[in-house]
Amino acid sequence: MQHSVLMAIHGPVARLTLNDPERANVLSRAMMSDLAAGLEAAARQESVRVIVLAAAGKIFCAGHDLSELRASNDPAAHQALFDQCSALMMAIGACRVPVIANVQGAAVAAGCQLAASCDLAYAAEDARFAVSGINLGLFCSTPGVALGRAVGRKAASEMLLTGRFISADEAAMLGLINRSAPAADLDRIVDEVAALIAAKAPDAVALGKATWRRQIEAPAAEAYAIASQAMVENLGLESARNGIDAFLKR
Repeated sequence: MQHSVLMAIHGPVARLTLNDPERANVLSRAMMSDLAAGLEAAARQESVRVIVLAAAGKIFCAGHDLSELRASNDPAAHQALFDQCSALMMAIGACRVPVIANVQGAAVAAGCQLAASCDLAYAAEDARFAVSGINLGLFCSTPGVALGRAVGRKAASEMLLTGRFISADEAAMLGLINRSAPAADLDRIVDEVAALIAAKAPDAVALGKATWRRQIEAPAAEAYAIASQAMVENLGLESARNGIDAFLKR
């Protein structure tokens, strides 16, 4: 692990912290590489059941490193950078354990994409969210992928087209985050949610997360087929058999 992402494991919870506060935790190539490595390393630990994604400093993530974007006019270099970012966002979805965003300050452009890509997200009451690339003449097309899957189309379109910032309360109302909380309470609330999830059967959670991610984008008939197959698989897990048997013996 490099210094741009810190990892700490406390029992079943791994905490990954973006650690470039002087540059507002921008998603530089190095940051994206370190974060992808951190996700993989945490998920490899069998004891880890939840990953919390946080950030050092006043800002969660200000998006891509604009100096890197302007360092070259080579379309191939730009394509490689956005491919790297897309792979990172999809790795969050593919991660075997739930990933929870713990957002303070602001989550902007690809930083908003990062929060939207997580399974759950909680934010300080004074946090703000935006996909504001349009203000610089650069429409946030890739952030729009995750944003559009987290909120309704009209809400996502308004954010993408206007570049305006929304409050944490509005983000919660739109479904971009689960809820907001006073900054002093944010870590405690995230820790409580992580502990609740960590207490569940890990095999059922892993299967459930993977199934949920697959079926939610599928047409209804295909979604039911995916979900039904997962239910059958889930019933074959020892944790489910033991849980149901215990319930029936009450």
